[in-house]
Amino acid sequence: MQRSNHAPLAKTASQSLHRRSRALLLFALLSLSVLVLAVQARAAEKIIKSHGISTFGELKYGPDFKHFDYVNPDAPKGGTFSTWGFGTFDSLTPYILKGQAAQLSSIFFESLMVGDDDEPDAMYGLVAKSIEYPENRQWAIFNMRPEAKFSDGTPVTAADVVFSFNILVEKGRPSFRVTLSDFEKVEALGPNRVKFTFKRGANTRELPMTAAGLPIFSKAYYKDRDFAKSTLEPPLGSGPYVLDKVEPGKTVSYKRRDDYWGKNLPVNVGRWNFDKLAVEYYSDYTAAFEGFKGGSYNYREEFSSKVWGTAYDFPALKDGYVIKEQIPDRNPSGTQGFWFNLRRDKFKDPRVREALGMAFNFEWSNQALFYGIYSRTDSFWENSNLQATGMPSPAELALLDPLRANLPDSVFTKPAFSPAVSKPEQLDRKTLRKAGKLMDAAGWKVVNGVRQNAKGEKFEIEILNDSPAFERIMNPYIENLKRLGIIATLRNVDNAQQTEREKNFEFDIVTRRYTMSLTPGLELRGMFTSATANIPGSANIMGLANPAIDALVVDVEKAETRADLNVAVKALDRALRSLHIWVPQWYNPYHNIAYLDVFSRPATLPPFSMGEMDFWWYDDAKAARLKAAGAL
Repeated sequence: MQRSNHAPLAKTASQSLHRRSRALLLFALLSLSVLVLAVQARAAEKIIKSHGISTFGELKYGPDFKHFDYVNPDAPKGGTFSTWGFGTFDSLTPYILKGQAAQLSSIFFESLMVGDDDEPDAMYGLVAKSIEYPENRQWAIFNMRPEAKFSDGTPVTAADVVFSFNILVEKGRPSFRVTLSDFEKVEALGPNRVKFTFKRGANTRELPMTAAGLPIFSKAYYKDRDFAKSTLEPPLGSGPYVLDKVEPGKTVSYKRRDDYWGKNLPVNVGRWNFDKLAVEYYSDYTAAFEGFKGGSYNYREEFSSKVWGTAYDFPALKDGYVIKEQIPDRNPSGTQGFWFNLRRDKFKDPRVREALGMAFNFEWSNQALFYGIYSRTDSFWENSNLQATGMPSPAELALLDPLRANLPDSVFTKPAFSPAVSKPEQLDRKTLRKAGKLMDAAGWKVVNGVRQNAKGEKFEIEILNDSPAFERIMNPYIENLKRLGIIATLRNVDNAQQTEREKNFEFDIVTRRYTMSLTPGLELRGMFTSATANIPGSANIMGLANPAIDALVVDVEKAETRADLNVAVKALDRALRSLHIWVPQWYNPYHNIAYLDVFSRPATLPPFSMGEMDFWWYDDAKAARLKAAGAL
């Protein structure tokens, strides 16, 4: 059969049409598949909208709670709560590097959400009524209360929140740049709706809570003011208190706002009961105690074991006008100690640091100086279930094994480090001999009674101190260091000098206490990681820069369950203790407090706070009794 001359053309056109149809069909099917996958992905990405948020998702209080369980919702308002501060101040701006901020000066400012005192890691709506976030916490949207107002009557808006984040990163303390480095952007979605988006790959477990806790500043207020400038001008905030009066370096007080916008919120009911909060400053510990006895202020937490053990016998206490008591502290007891400046070559060798630690005789100090009321600190999470004990568990080893190159062998071969136990006599020759052998091994030999290295450099250290009350503790330590052949001196400075020298790392050894959380996370970056080791004013006072510690901090941040967190913190605690970055001092599992008997408080205190300035109240009947007796 003869073909038509047009047949090939017709076939080609038909094939082309078929191919186009098939391609269109495939494209349609592909588009449909993509659409289905997108819908499925959106369905799988569950969006949580809640009145609160916690690290691991559990909240004690439901959306309709009226107040926290531990407050007295009917607590009366009135009276003054006053306490004391050490040293001086020259600023009311606590979020910048310049100046020394007055105590309580953060009280001007509020945040989107606020924590409570009977949960370790929950937050509930304050300026924000609710929060929205996906299960992976890659972003968080806060729906703000339109009734929130600054103390000048202007509204608190999403634009203020965006401004606050940006100004903290740009002009706040340098450590904010590290803490907030996992934030990708912050944007106002409307006048009362703000969104925080976090970087891909970041550990987002607690980033929404970090965002929720940032202070909120007025964008309009700082339009013609320099945020980074230290000033005693009362700042504009939205909180329950405004400045009452300030005498530079001497006293500062804050008065409760009658027009405070948030006083009836569930998170505030029963709180902020005092009409006035005041701080009286003293440059001398003894003078501060005498001021309390003389009635210059009405509440004191006592940190001197000597004063607590010997000086609370004055007439007002004997007559029952002053109450003295101990309240259990159920928070981790903190990490108080002598901290080495690891930026200095003489402290690079961990054997040197361990030897210097052995020269501090806690057992003698506790008996002779502390009246036996303290226990020795050996953990960064002392007095908590986060403290490492014994040999590392298999779960801890899973985190520690990959980091062997940057950790001492003792982490894997010995129980968690605890300080040497000395005899309860100032000179324990056996312990000092062990310390001397460590110094020898590190290359610091005794030559003519003084430790020297191969270059002939003498081992000299200076301990910085701004508290005369600490001299009686430091001097015996210095004597023991001298017995090791170390040229040790105590450098007494005032509080302002100490603060500036610490900010700029101009010291050999300083005393500091860190307060540790039961749900640690981002704050550990500021304390212990390489990123903050050389940032002026950072909390990493010792200049620790160790890749293993950096990795363990990340493990803590990314823990998805409370059990995982406990393991990661114990591994971190074990590693930190092995490095001998400090000489652990002591702790007291109680708050030692004394106060004029004009206060009342709830019968049962929450586990994580005494709440003395928060939910105690001034008792007019008690005050009348003291006034009638001439004690007020």
